[in-house]
This record gives sequence, C-alpha cells and structure tokens, in this order.
Amino acid sequence: FSVPCSAILSSYLLGERLNLLGKLGCLLSLVGSTVMVIHAPEDEEVTTLEEMTSKLKEPGFLAYAAILLVLCFLLIFYLAPRYGQSNILIYLTICSVIGAFSVSSVKGLGIAIKGFFAGQPVLQHPLTWILVVTLVASITTQINYLNKSLDIFNTSLVFPIYYVLFTTIVITTSIILFKEWVTMTVVDIIGTVCGFLTIILGVFLLHAFKDMDVSLGNLPQVFQNEQPAPVTRDDKNILIEVDNSSIAPEDKPKVFMLYT
Repeated sequence: FSVPCSAILSSYLLGERLNLLGKLGCLLSLVGSTVMVIHAPEDEEVTTLEEMTSKLKEPGFLAYAAILLVLCFLLIFYLAPRYGQSNILIYLTICSVIGAFSVSSVKGLGIAIKGFFAGQPVLQHPLTWILVVTLVASITTQINYLNKSLDIFNTSLVFPIYYVLFTTIVITTSIILFKEWVTMTVVDIIGTVCGFLTIILGVFLLHAFKDMDVSLGNLPQVFQNEQPAPVTRDDKNILIEVDNSSIAPEDKPKVFMLYT
C-alpha cells in the first residue's frame, strides 16, 4: 500500500499534483505487483546458517552479486554526481540495487534469530556478523539516496518507481539465490511477465502524464478542447500572391511568383 498511500498523502499534505492518470498508474502498479507475487514460486526452505552460507557461496549468486556491486559503484561514483539531480532513475536504482543485499541479509538474520532462541551458537558464526554489517550499510545507503530523491522529485513519482524497481530486484535476487526458477511452470512464467508489463504501464502513466490537468470533472473538456494540428508549409516552394489594390477586385489580374 506504499504506492497509493504515498501518492494520495503527498497530494493532500504536500500539495503535490496527482491527476487521474497518475491514480490509474498507481492502481496498475499494485495490480501488476500482485500478479507477480501470486505467480512467484515459493521459497526453498533454509533453516540453518550453514545452509544459508552454502547458498551465498554458489557461483551463480556470487556472479550476480558482483554485477550488482559494479553497477552500484558505477551509479554512485559516476552517474549520480552528473545526472542524479535531473534523472529520477539514478538515485532510485541505487536504492533498489542495494535492496538486494538488504533483503538477503534480513533473510539470513531471520534464520539466525530463530536459531538463537532455539539455543544454537549463532553468535559465534561469522555469517551472522557479516549479515549485520551488510544490513546496516545497505539500509543506510538506501535511506540516504531515497531522501535525496525525495528532496528533488515529486513524492507521488518517487515511491511508485522505487517500488517497481525494488520489487523487481528482490524477486530476481530470490530466484537466483534460492533457485526458484526451477519449479516455475509455464503459467507462472507468463503470469510473472504479464504482471511486470502491467507495472511498467502503470509507472509510464504516472510519469509521462504527470503535468496534464486530467480529472473526472474536466475529462470531456480535455477531448473537446483539442486544437487541430497546424498545417506546415513547405519553405522550399512558396506560392505568394501579389495584390494590386489599384485595380478593382473583379477585374484585377492575379500575379503569382514561385520562389525555389
């Protein structure tokens, strides 16, 4: 509910503009996310830190994590100083990429907490402290760049786009880490793709038409007041009529000059 809540509250409390298409975009984002979650495969059961460690050490996840780290450093040190003030996707992509590490850390710490109450020596396990440091660093980075984005861009745009990017990264990370794609059926794959396309459509409506004054009250006027497109004339061959006012209109010869 963060998408419609942030959009609606920002329009009422912060005076930011949210038109009819923006509300429809928020609704489509929620519908698409719901479809993706419904068709997403279930998590593989991981109950101990040793199992979590083996998952994190697999080559596929290590390569994926390395790609995310390189992308994150590229965004932070190269793209953010140059385009962060003008492009809304820069800061939000940083938050979303870092979110892959924060969610994985939360998953591992959840296993550690359950093991702690079960009497297991989780505090002596090095993975516990690695996950704690990773979680603190990732959450701090996410809050930093999310606040920067909120200071510059419209709140009703920031949260839906961030929600879409974050959800996509998290689902991808979960699929790679726990190999959920192995159990996905054709129906689930189609449902996931359709849900993702619905999310993209919702964000497009929210972002592309944010400056239009469209509501249920003035919707008929928007279509009635459309002006016809102006006729463009070819500037290479212009036909000019030279008028001679001294001759009567009915007897006046017409002289045409053709410039090429």
